[in-house]
Amino acid sequence: MTGTTAPRKGGRWIERWEPEDETFWKETGERVARRNLLYSVLSEHIGFSIWSLWSVMVLFMGPQYGIDPAGKFFLIGTATLVGALVRVPYTFAVARFGGRNWTVVSALLLLAPTVAALVVMEPGTSYGTFLAVAALTGVGGGNFASSMTNINAFFPLRKKGWALGLNAGGGNIGVPVVQLAALLVIATAGAGHPRLLLVVYIPLIVAAAALAALRMDNLAPVRNDTGAVREAVREPHTWIMAFLYIGTFGSFIGYSFAFGLVLQTQFGRTPLQAASLTFIGPLLGSLIRPVGGALADRFGGARITLATFVAMAAATGVVILASVRESLPVFLVGFVALFALSGLGNGSTYKMIPGIFQAQALARGMSGEDAAAYGRRLSGAAMGLIGAVGALGGLGINLVFRGAFQSSGSGTAAFVTFLGFYAVCCTVMWAVYLRRPAAVAVPDAGVAAKPQLTSV
Repeated sequence: MTGTTAPRKGGRWIERWEPEDETFWKETGERVARRNLLYSVLSEHIGFSIWSLWSVMVLFMGPQYGIDPAGKFFLIGTATLVGALVRVPYTFAVARFGGRNWTVVSALLLLAPTVAALVVMEPGTSYGTFLAVAALTGVGGGNFASSMTNINAFFPLRKKGWALGLNAGGGNIGVPVVQLAALLVIATAGAGHPRLLLVVYIPLIVAAAALAALRMDNLAPVRNDTGAVREAVREPHTWIMAFLYIGTFGSFIGYSFAFGLVLQTQFGRTPLQAASLTFIGPLLGSLIRPVGGALADRFGGARITLATFVAMAAATGVVILASVRESLPVFLVGFVALFALSGLGNGSTYKMIPGIFQAQALARGMSGEDAAAYGRRLSGAAMGLIGAVGALGGLGINLVFRGAFQSSGSGTAAFVTFLGFYAVCCTVMWAVYLRRPAAVAVPDAGVAAKPQLTSV
């Protein structure tokens, strides 16, 4: 079996694609898949930067803007909400228009919130206008869903943990990069010049779209499959994994958006001081995400994910202690640990998704390419739903912070809430994927090359 590229509907289309065939993979598939992965990462990276734009725009918004901390948390939350909701249609756009074609379109859509922010970012602009522009940045959150769905189709199951982890991790790095860029602007030009940051991103967006058009491919075998969507919606594992992804990715994106504002509000940091610390956690969380996928490939996604939630609960306990004692150094240690652990869990949970559905196919009597195709079909449909629900966790985090600061001026109550949530995640993870009653056979979602059926 070989892959052939043929033009159709004005784009680059690969008509046959069978990555589970080892001969095809070695001769043709791996080279093509890696090339598409590279440019997918670039586009998703910029998408994350734009989605998280208001996590740094609020650092530029001094007293002259007339917006209190609660209002700033709501701006961030608005961007998070829209980014979560658009993930669902973005997922299905890959099959409708082609992965390469949609990457071009979704990259160009990033110009809208960037140019809009460039126009309105000044004192005297109404709060409603800021809310509308913050909502526009949500299109950057959609890039993750379409990118992950696209790359999921390119790689064999044995490589998905690494590939999806690298794709998502490279995209997640867009968060600390825009925060570092904001730090550079504040340090050199001052907090009164947010437009300098926005001007930098316009040519980068155009470049990402152009490279996607020139170097990426569409997979013809990937089709809009309403049956797959209906099956994914009815599948309990879709919603269980969505809940767990709230704990991993929801934590990562929620903390990324809120970190600088928490430092300003609770610890009295200046914009420059906050910006100099904000990027550290998201950077570590992004870099470690591929490691989470690779560890899941080797040791099992369920085991790595459970260990991650246990460690996140412990790190949250450190943050609560630091918040009560008002110790910034200890707070930073605990908070940065939360970022790193959430990134690790992001990689392991996304590895679990295709493994679950392929293992289910084996349990239903399928084998070989039939089982692999079923796993790709269902996991591709489920990823958009899981990613959307997971991103809503970021909204929840910002709303909980908003309520905590409104009521007490401190984030301590918010962290207590998060600790309770991680305890629930640990329980669900163990009960569904690691507990082993003899009577029920369900997939161990963590095995990479050959998903096995185990008693859980």
